[in-house]
Amino acid sequence: MAAADRLILLTGAAGFVGRQVLRALVESGCKVRAVVRHDAQSANDAPAALAPAAAIESVVTTADLWSENAAWYAQTCRGVDTVIHAAWYAEPGLYLQSPKNTDCAQGTLRLAHGAAAAGVRRFAGIGTCFEYDTSAGTLRTTTPLRPHTPYGAAKVATFRALSELLPPEGVEFVWCRLFYLHGEGEDPRRLMPVLRSKLSAGEPVDLGSGTQVRDYLDIRDAARLIVEAALGSVQGPVNICSEHAVTIRQIAEAIADEYGRRDLLRFGARPDNPADPPCIVGVRG
Repeated sequence: MAAADRLILLTGAAGFVGRQVLRALVESGCKVRAVVRHDAQSANDAPAALAPAAAIESVVTTADLWSENAAWYAQTCRGVDTVIHAAWYAEPGLYLQSPKNTDCAQGTLRLAHGAAAAGVRRFAGIGTCFEYDTSAGTLRTTTPLRPHTPYGAAKVATFRALSELLPPEGVEFVWCRLFYLHGEGEDPRRLMPVLRSKLSAGEPVDLGSGTQVRDYLDIRDAARLIVEAALGSVQGPVNICSEHAVTIRQIAEAIADEYGRRDLLRFGARPDNPADPPCIVGVRG
């Protein structure tokens, strides 16, 4: 089926990931039905501000996506070919341990039931590298799942439930596990925006050792990979990653060099989190 003939339902269309997925879908020629919170409609990141009006088939608003029932989801999915479910609670500093992850998981299952009832052909969910046993360091889709946070556990539970629910209903299912993301629209509390904010103001930045190895990917590239997986034929888990290892020190020094202020980086001023994995790098294949 040609992209122009597909109607894509995108949840979380105004979020950090969702807004870039929306743009990638538009670039692919797809029509999009965007699902957003009521308050996102008046914001600069509303779908109408991010994509040509001709590409938006409709905008569905909700006060709380996670409280909607399966019947609401079925109505919302009517006529949809593919669902890309990018919505989830992701407030920096809180989301890893938040009980809201349970609400997101339960709401996602109701969405899946509604999608199946509406005859949706394909469902793309968004997972996380934190589903894996991160002690492996290099993470493949075959790496055992062993989450250490409520966030990771909720994603694993959702992945397993959708894997059992959707294929028997005739719905193709792909699960995109995100690694570390950065770029346009990033929350100012995250590492790279904090570094740029402090360094541009000439303020010192207290950091840990900086030895942790990570896999960072620009959100625009991540969105293109998500759309590629959603519009393709692959099923099951896929890793959305750069496959490139970089240390936190290297990231901080590269950003500091933009301002000529490596002297403001204070490595070792903060203790490392003993629960923080020393290495997380993804492999796509």
